[in-house]
Amino acid sequence: MVEQRSIGLYVVLTIITCGLFGIYWFIVLTDDVGRVSGDPSFTGGKHFLLTLVTCGIWSFIWSYQAGKLLESAQRHRGYHSTDNSVLYLVLTLFGLGIVTYALVQSDVNKLA
Repeated sequence: MVEQRSIGLYVVLTIITCGLFGIYWFIVLTDDVGRVSGDPSFTGGKHFLLTLVTCGIWSFIWSYQAGKLLESAQRHRGYHSTDNSVLYLVLTLFGLGIVTYALVQSDVNKLA
């Protein structure tokens, strides 16, 4: 199903590789969000391509959608659900996408 990933390691690898590892992280993280939420259309390749084509604008939509899907997945599994979609959007707006990735990964790890 979904494997837990080390947030610290992924942040360090993203920084060391000047963001290249972050592309991989974004794709697998998006796939994981799609899996835990039960939404097969939420895939990493599609969202990465849309982010490229829109020159990064799609990343704001992605961050909001990821928060909504994770909240729905938490609710369906009977966990205390928290809607962090606005937080993810604001962090992404301020250029803190890596923080958004870390928080989304933390939520995915809890559901894994």
